Amino acid sequence: MTGTPLRVGLVGYGLAGSVFHAPLIAATEGLALDTVVTSNPERQRQARAAFPDVRVAATPDELFGRADELDLIVIASPNRTHVPLATAALEAGLPVVVDKPVAGTAAEARGLAALAEERGLLLSVFQNRRWDNDFLTLRKLLSEGALGDVYRFESRFERWRPKPKGGWRESGDPTDIGGLLYDLGSHVVDQALVLFGPVTSVYAETDVRRDGAQADDDTFLALTHANGVRSHLYVSATTAQLGPRFRVLGSGAGYVKHGLDPQEAALRDGLRPGAGADAGAGWGIEPEELWGRVGSGESPVTGGGRVEPTLPGDYPAYYAAVAKALLEGGPNPVTAQEAAAALDVLEAARRSADEKVTVTL
Repeated sequence: MTGTPLRVGLVGYGLAGSVFHAPLIAATEGLALDTVVTSNPERQRQARAAFPDVRVAATPDELFGRADELDLIVIASPNRTHVPLATAALEAGLPVVVDKPVAGTAAEARGLAALAEERGLLLSVFQNRRWDNDFLTLRKLLSEGALGDVYRFESRFERWRPKPKGGWRESGDPTDIGGLLYDLGSHVVDQALVLFGPVTSVYAETDVRRDGAQADDDTFLALTHANGVRSHLYVSATTAQLGPRFRVLGSGAGYVKHGLDPQEAALRDGLRPGAGADAGAGWGIEPEELWGRVGSGESPVTGGGRVEPTLPGDYPAYYAAVAKALLEGGPNPVTAQEAAAALDVLEAARRSADEKVTVTL
């Protein structure tokens, strides 16, 4: 890519904005972080310290007031603001990236998709965990037919956080779109749909386990895909002993992988793609002792199966694809329609848990 970089306005500088979006935008050829929107003075200071050339705005209205100076808006603010801010950006004539979940309902997501199509603008959803190391490795195994016909996909995104942190992510107010079903659940459902396609039925259990917690913190989903695969998905903040991240069982073999992709931890530690010591080691590479195993008939814990090298994780690929879509007409890496399909599943899961029924889609 050549020429003047696209100027990016980033709305929100909390966890999502400061740890994920800002560093990845800054590391992407063809993109330049122009403005960060946050009303918090400490976060304004942090943004200026991390990116000395960045401009800071206190409100989104300040950003939209000079829409002609920008080429892309990234929305990394609290979930309840995603739809109104994305709508405002699209109506201002700007392409948009929205952090997941793009909306609280599938209908809202499809409404945004229709608006973007009407305006001829890119609307993309930040589903970064499509570029996790284990997910990329599993996609490779499936493309090679290494497992045979897959029967069951088990995916766990579990943490041990016995005390709630508070804040909107753990709010019990439905308008905040908090809780793990819509937070980590957005990731595991999206991955299941990418791997195994549409879902025909959903069963879910959601619980509030911790003292003082208001939103679901221990949730299970069972999905039946149209092709017959069953996905069992777990998201939890109350898991004292973590299970495998993936256990995928097929007619010929299974794949078991423990441990989380290292990219989030690297970003939290201030490392950046293509910079410093991490570039020398290779971005997204994990130690060999964490590699998964492929085999049949014996537990991987006792040495069953063969070691499967984990491919490097590649979060930078998302924004590289966004830049290519805007500059060269490449494909949208994650469409709002795909996000709406995941929200169909999440809404069905909410209904299933509330009514104690299996929901047919």
